[in-house]
Amino acid sequence: MDKLSVLRQYFGFSSFRGGQEELVDSLLGGRDVLGVMPTGAGKSVCYQVPALMLDGVTLVVSPLISLMKDQVSALVQQGVSAAYLNRSLTEAQYDRALRNAARGQYKIIYVAPERLNSVGFVRFAKRSKIALLAVDEAHCVSQWGQDFRPSYLNINTFLAQLPVRPVIGAFTATATEEVKRDIVSFLRLRDPVTVSTGFDRPNLFFSVLRPDNKSSKLLELIRERRDKSGIVYCSTRKKVEQVCEMLNAAGIAATRYHAGLDDEERIRNQDDFVFDRKSVMVATNAFGMGIDKSNVGFVIHYNMPKNLESYYQEAGRAGRDGSEADCILLYGKQDVQTCRYFIGNSVPNEQMTEEQFALFRKKEEERLRHMLFYCTTGGCLRAAMLRYFGDTCEEPCGKCSNCLSVFETVDITTEAQKILSCIIRTGQRYGAKMLIDILRGRENERILALRLTEQSTFGIMKGTRPSEIREILEKLEELEYIRSEGAGLKSLKINPLSYPVLRGTEKLKIKRSRKISTRSEKPRTDGVSLELFEALKAVRTEFARKRGVPPFVIFSDTALLEMCRVRPQTDGEFLSVSSVGEKKLERYGEAFMKVIRRFERD
Repeated sequence: MDKLSVLRQYFGFSSFRGGQEELVDSLLGGRDVLGVMPTGAGKSVCYQVPALMLDGVTLVVSPLISLMKDQVSALVQQGVSAAYLNRSLTEAQYDRALRNAARGQYKIIYVAPERLNSVGFVRFAKRSKIALLAVDEAHCVSQWGQDFRPSYLNINTFLAQLPVRPVIGAFTATATEEVKRDIVSFLRLRDPVTVSTGFDRPNLFFSVLRPDNKSSKLLELIRERRDKSGIVYCSTRKKVEQVCEMLNAAGIAATRYHAGLDDEERIRNQDDFVFDRKSVMVATNAFGMGIDKSNVGFVIHYNMPKNLESYYQEAGRAGRDGSEADCILLYGKQDVQTCRYFIGNSVPNEQMTEEQFALFRKKEEERLRHMLFYCTTGGCLRAAMLRYFGDTCEEPCGKCSNCLSVFETVDITTEAQKILSCIIRTGQRYGAKMLIDILRGRENERILALRLTEQSTFGIMKGTRPSEIREILEKLEELEYIRSEGAGLKSLKINPLSYPVLRGTEKLKIKRSRKISTRSEKPRTDGVSLELFEALKAVRTEFARKRGVPPFVIFSDTALLEMCRVRPQTDGEFLSVSSVGEKKLERYGEAFMKVIRRFERD
């Protein structure tokens, strides 16, 4: 069977997407590969198609229990013999799976990196014909990457124990040039074919908001998307608890996920989200890497992540099925302090020297600056992100809040003079929060104790919102009129550029958005009967319940929408629907076509 026949029969696609065929051909030809492809671009097909054609078993190294479960479930539904080996299995289940593997029952085995050098697994691997080793989330091998995992050090040790080195494929969605070099070096890829299909996800809409009240804005955004499934990311466990409780109190079906929960609750909560029993998952960054849920319609960051790599990866969990989805970041200045705290209190991994760890922290600060620029830029958000990863896009992109918002030029000279005067008259000793309280005339305990109510600038911006003052402070710092100094709670100092503004000899103007767009285009429903769509979803849900798998494993929303447009009534027509292979036709075709025929008749 050739590669296109495999693609058609098992995965339901008539042609490869960009970059896939070159990677498939290289692996089939015995060449190592490095594939850098955005989430949803079909990385798994690049090693699954060769796995079904090569003589022997394919091992897929993945740190993600949830991904293993989802992908093995999907492969089994497509008629592929596959299994996973990780800590979610009991000892008896693990031993049984390993015995089945030794008898050659599986073509693809997903394995956690921690298991690679266990005695039983090494014994199995030495006696088996390992045709291909695929390393998923390959950026985890780089100690300079945002997701370095020491367990990935097991890969080279494992490979050295095999009688024959298999062809190696490394795959990731997020990798700077430096991380790509690390992947090639660490995995000792031999003259690899490197394919990067670009980082742009055209179906994702990016938006940055600076709300005065994040909780009320979050409620508003989720209620606008009440028919969608989504993820809300928070920076701390405490914030996850607070936000989840707030959403549930407002009548939104939300659940939570963070490292402080026991394994049983984390698995239960994740399943509630994946199986659509809960529409919103509130989580720290401990959740989501490798989640294969295809119908996530929005990802909202309640707090700013500490780097663009993390943000791109987390936001990219939206719209995996290619449908329009929203990626919204709720930015607040306090987020910067939280990120700096995490960087300052990070623990070095044991492979780093003291000098390397100091350099790592410096790189983390540099990454944070890029993240901060993304949150405060008035330019195209998509372009800012793609530039960071060495990619480009046309500007305006037409799919981000900055490109679709209406801006006006505002003269802020008077407000800037008041702020700069306050910084000088209070001795250049205080940070943004304290200065905002002084300018707005807040008589709190600390201000009264320091007798700051006697300052001439006390209360001179009483009617101005805190967010407006903070916006001007950030702009002044960005333009180098002021600077932050000190560790922890930084104080703001005046730079020489400030004096012409203070004297009134220089005007200061900024662009301010009057109307911010926060939503992607509505899903394309041309030629779609929502009544038929709901009927097909009901059939899908019933099959999912019987088989104990998430609904998207049966068919994605995108596939159901295509069925609504095409309305297939014969086997050949059903096979023409994207992602429908022969095994899915055999298992589900008649049930879905029966609903379509009834709809057409009625």
